[in-house]
Amino acid sequence: MIPGASDYDLSLSIDEEAIEQLLQTTPADVSAAPSLSFARNVFLPLTTACRYTCTYCTYYDPPGQAELMTTEEIRETCRRGADAGCTEALFTFGDDPDDRYTAVHDQLAEWGYESIHTYLRRACEIALEEGLLPHSNPGDQTREQMATVADRNASMGVMLETTADVQAHGGPRAKNPGQRLNTLRVAGELGVPFTTGILVGIGEDWADRAESILAIAAMHERYGHVQEVIVQPVVDNERWDGGSPDLATLRRVTAMARAGLPEDVSVQVPPNLAPARELVDCGIDDLGGVSPVTVDHVNPAYEWPALQELRAVADHADVPLRERLPVYERFLGDEAWISERIRAAIERDDVHGERFRAVRDRGENPAGVGGR
Repeated sequence: MIPGASDYDLSLSIDEEAIEQLLQTTPADVSAAPSLSFARNVFLPLTTACRYTCTYCTYYDPPGQAELMTTEEIRETCRRGADAGCTEALFTFGDDPDDRYTAVHDQLAEWGYESIHTYLRRACEIALEEGLLPHSNPGDQTREQMATVADRNASMGVMLETTADVQAHGGPRAKNPGQRLNTLRVAGELGVPFTTGILVGIGEDWADRAESILAIAAMHERYGHVQEVIVQPVVDNERWDGGSPDLATLRRVTAMARAGLPEDVSVQVPPNLAPARELVDCGIDDLGGVSPVTVDHVNPAYEWPALQELRAVADHADVPLRERLPVYERFLGDEAWISERIRAAIERDDVHGERFRAVRDRGENPAGVGGR
């Protein structure tokens, strides 16, 4: 039984035989994808407050130090992103800030917002006004929280990370795998195109990795909502000195992800954290979101590659590189997945709508790939 699953009345058990079968997968068992894709984004850390204190994470600030972006900062960053040809506004914050963050809650109240999620809804609206499609990753969410922001997002996400109970998640506010999977379930029930992933090297074993991949596959088979799964290695930083998984490990687990997930779910590696060129033959078909404007606020020591570097990865693999929107193409034709507000943004009669449609229809951005 996955830790915490019963706490959320989550009926999900992964067959041991399926785990053993997936563990036999090697890179030789999968094929390289016929093309690679990426999204062009701006990264907006709405707040650095987080209820968790994971030992590998540099994103969160403790109570008294965490900050909130102002609406003026959000608008200015989104405007710079749209001017640079971006299509995605990636909003993130640590999981729902708990009661220790009195300053954050007091500031939200002073600005007239009941919660961080009502503020996120306003932030997403600003992004839409400035010509970007929101993709929010606000950690674990209840149904009420996700419903507050779902119709203002083209897609959303949360990293499952692992189904294992690992020490790196320990402490009085430890992450709960059952709660993460419940967030995936809520997204499926609400019809939200969703991104998730596994974090490799935080204390999980090979069986845990296989179980995590198969748990994501099972959730997708129920709801059809998972658009991509990220295979992300943990990396050294000021809070983590436990090392990163080696190339052989990354190649094997990436191949396992490709073999264990349905064909319509993309497998992504973040090119600032993983050696993408050496993983193309393991079944990846997406290089994630990269920004010509902002840093990776979760991993600030690891710079985004220049857009030309993504082209070089594709050229090395002898496959085309295609830009995409933050919501995958297969969801765009179905009203059940895309809200009227998002659809109106894509179809707007201005330079932003033209950019969205060029990326959607041709995989090409009028801004080209000349910048970072």
